[in-house]
Amino acid sequence: MQKQKFEGIYLFLISILPLSIIIGPSISLLNTLLIVILFLITFNSYKIKIEKIFLLYLLIILYVYLILNSFISIDYKEGIYRNLGFLRFVILFIAINLFFKISSSQFQFLNFWSLIVLIVVFDSFVEFSFGKNLLGYGDDLYVDRIVSFFKDEPIVGAYLLGFNFIIVGYLFEKFYKQNLKLKLALFFILFILVGCILITGERSNGIKAIIGLMIFLFLNNKISAKIKILIFLFSLVFTGLIISNSNYLKVRYGQQLFTQLFDNNQRDQFIQNNLYLKLYKSGLAVFKDNPIFGVGNKNYRVITTKNIETKINEDYILNTHPHQIYIELLSEHGLVGTIILLSIFFYLIFKNLKIIIISRNSIQLGCFTYLIINFLPILPSGSFFNDFSSTLFWINLSIMYACNKKTNIFNK
Repeated sequence: MQKQKFEGIYLFLISILPLSIIIGPSISLLNTLLIVILFLITFNSYKIKIEKIFLLYLLIILYVYLILNSFISIDYKEGIYRNLGFLRFVILFIAINLFFKISSSQFQFLNFWSLIVLIVVFDSFVEFSFGKNLLGYGDDLYVDRIVSFFKDEPIVGAYLLGFNFIIVGYLFEKFYKQNLKLKLALFFILFILVGCILITGERSNGIKAIIGLMIFLFLNNKISAKIKILIFLFSLVFTGLIISNSNYLKVRYGQQLFTQLFDNNQRDQFIQNNLYLKLYKSGLAVFKDNPIFGVGNKNYRVITTKNIETKINEDYILNTHPHQIYIELLSEHGLVGTIILLSIFFYLIFKNLKIIIISRNSIQLGCFTYLIINFLPILPSGSFFNDFSSTLFWINLSIMYACNKKTNIFNK
């Protein structure tokens, strides 16, 4: 009876993860910590052990590295809490694997996740159409960018991207073998989810969503080659229709992207004045000045702030981070840290690719897709280690392992 109660609490806390992220960082953190605490309280009562112990060692090495990184940082106080707090994601990973191992209704939470995501999608289309979302939030600061329930932050595209392919994978598992009407409804939802990310105006996440869709379709053995080609062609038409029916999106994906890249008259000006390219250059300059260990996690902002007074390097630009994952890692972790981090993350992500494809587990494939597009080069990205990005990343990594008996860390 007590174990059933614990499973019910696990189910509830995992179910409200997407909602807690919408409410705010503090609630999201609290939700994660409650899952961690529940795991620590209940783990011994199940009398099971971690079978894939090497993965646990890797996660411990990752955590130890981040702690050491704090003490070689320019200002250890800036990143120490982030690095110490990283332990919660390690335990969250183990806890979600445990939940899938012990629960007989482990996929129920995805029904609630699907509902939450579809509400956010509907709300985003309302704001796109009328300028205000269901709660009256609108774009007073970011000029035509969709904010939805996030009120004053244009991160709804990143949020939807974080859950998009999990939900799509779940719906494929549930409905793809059904009748033609349900299959068509499934593909309609798929295009609506990707289309919603496009209309948010978050160009980088829109491009990632399209690339992610191609990866998901290409690796999905449930879909025939003929259907894949049809979906690909339709997705191009669908994307074109969405962009062509919005003056703002035509500017974002047309004038600001293709014109500036392919028009010789504008390309030089674009390269010289584009903020992201300046940040990339700044991040690389920080790396060149600190090539071995970097300036430390969350310390890019410290070194660029100091530069205002000390003029360390004229290429430095004040910002929270360089806005590109590889440049962020190089500038804050140097060559040594970047090699450690990428080696661990790429091993964790690609280790089970063969199992994912052979098992035909669409949920697992959806998580894999999201993890891959996080590491696309060149495209701008949020700070990899901030709470929002880390929560989405570790949710996907945890479920990718947990949802398949062959990869769950509690199975041999």
